[in-house]
Amino acid sequence: DTTMFLDYEITKSKGNKITMNIASRLTEQARKQPHKKAITVPRKNLFKSGYRYESLTFSELEERSRQYAIGLKNMGFSKGDRTLVFVRPSLDFSAITFALFKLGLIPVFIDPGMGKENLLRAIQQIKPIGLIAVPEVHILRLFYAKAFESIKHFVTTGNTRWGKMKSLNQLKSSGRDTADQKIEEVNPEDIAAILFTSGGTGIPKGVVYTHQIFSDQTDILKEIYHLSEKDVDIPGFPLFSLFIIAMGIQSCIPDMNPSKPAKANPRKLVANIQDNQATFAAGSPAIWERVADYCLKHHITLPTIKSLVMFGAPISIALHRKFRDVLVNGTTYTPYGATESLPVSNVSGKYVLENTSDLTNQGQGTCLGKPVPTIQVKIIQISDQAIEDFKDVIEMPIGQMGEIIVSGSVVTREYYQMPEKNRETKILDHENNRLWHRMGDIGYLDHQGRLWFGGRLTHRVETRNGLLSSVQCEAIFNQHPDVKRTALIGLKRHGETIPAIVVERKDHAIPESSHKKKMIKELRRLGKEYDHTKDIAEFYFHPSFPVDVRHNIKIDRIKLRDEAMTGKL
Repeated sequence: DTTMFLDYEITKSKGNKITMNIASRLTEQARKQPHKKAITVPRKNLFKSGYRYESLTFSELEERSRQYAIGLKNMGFSKGDRTLVFVRPSLDFSAITFALFKLGLIPVFIDPGMGKENLLRAIQQIKPIGLIAVPEVHILRLFYAKAFESIKHFVTTGNTRWGKMKSLNQLKSSGRDTADQKIEEVNPEDIAAILFTSGGTGIPKGVVYTHQIFSDQTDILKEIYHLSEKDVDIPGFPLFSLFIIAMGIQSCIPDMNPSKPAKANPRKLVANIQDNQATFAAGSPAIWERVADYCLKHHITLPTIKSLVMFGAPISIALHRKFRDVLVNGTTYTPYGATESLPVSNVSGKYVLENTSDLTNQGQGTCLGKPVPTIQVKIIQISDQAIEDFKDVIEMPIGQMGEIIVSGSVVTREYYQMPEKNRETKILDHENNRLWHRMGDIGYLDHQGRLWFGGRLTHRVETRNGLLSSVQCEAIFNQHPDVKRTALIGLKRHGETIPAIVVERKDHAIPESSHKKKMIKELRRLGKEYDHTKDIAEFYFHPSFPVDVRHNIKIDRIKLRDEAMTGKL
């Protein structure tokens, strides 16, 4: 019975471009393929090994989402209310998120792994009106009442309630007893959601997503990964499943804690892939490194996977190579982007191994592929200052390192109520009515139109002999057989910057004095082979690099530099 499905308005934006509330994508799929599975979650079997799977079809997900939307409206939620969502990946996560979209509410997603101080600061800055959360968050708010003081409406995913709090079951039954109602109209440029950056490269910032941006992202991701309704997805990053469902593709939530990707159990992930015949998977390389090692060790291949998409940090050539033997009918992909603009460019592991890996090993940077449809990329002269107008931009010639800026349909326009950050990271092109976002990275474009990554802007080291980029220098020293990874740092001494390298060994050991001297000698010999690393003479050792909280892969080079400067290494 499709009479339950609500008609969503189609609104026209400037330029007569037809667009819609992103929630209409789910409604459309429920009409088209009501009985197809939309979302699947693994449950442990009580008396035998392996999993059983619970699922919702597209029509069931749409109906649950509709019930939640009505329940929220009955509670007093109204269009534009910023609503904090702390719900674990589950059947309900997608249903709640689409319910919020339907009402024109604004879900706010903050990574709980960013640390308590950053988390509370982000909540206070956003001044949310609603909170839909697991019981632990409701307990936390009792101890930190100030951060949560703006909230008027409380919903728990648990059964224990107090005060005005409602449970999801109450929302569902409230919605079940109510006839269809008109869903709030949205304009394409209305805020759809606020997604916080992880704070791995500075203080966390609330990135404003519009309905139009979500819609364009869904279309571009579908196009570049050749996805169709026949595909089955394993999302290692929970928000990815929203795009997948909007495409009409089944999303199978893996058995892992998404806030600790580096601790994911590869055996469980392989079981989830095999049980669901997954064709597409995505997430941090920290997850998939473990899966690759596990598969190679146990001689497992994953023949159903066509595309494995890894993002969050540059992907090592070694990881692409490992998966070449595991993905017998597919390949890895690395999209380049950020919360503020995703995707910017895309490249396959197959292409990297066949065309660019030797250049990367010679210190030419990481190839990020060509820009995706609708995205423009420019390389401009490096500056730590705000750039008010695009006419003040100095473009770098082909092949020369500079700051990466991007413009296009998936580039977000602003951070929520952070005018100073907007000024620092956005450039207005008044003449062409375009907005450019400064990625905070350095790189260059080559003669083939490919984008190459040199590292974070803040991780560059300016010496008297010129600019050193982290990725280009580290690639040289990473080739030592005992090295797991390295980090370029700049040490301030007597008014100048001395480049140095911090080494994390494969065995995580700090070598003994004689062994250390021998290894440093070998590393210096490697560095001498290339112009850009020949002057690096100082080396430090660290048992295990500090990394970011979201992807568990981005090296915190600033922290390593500070440790070296204060004699802790």
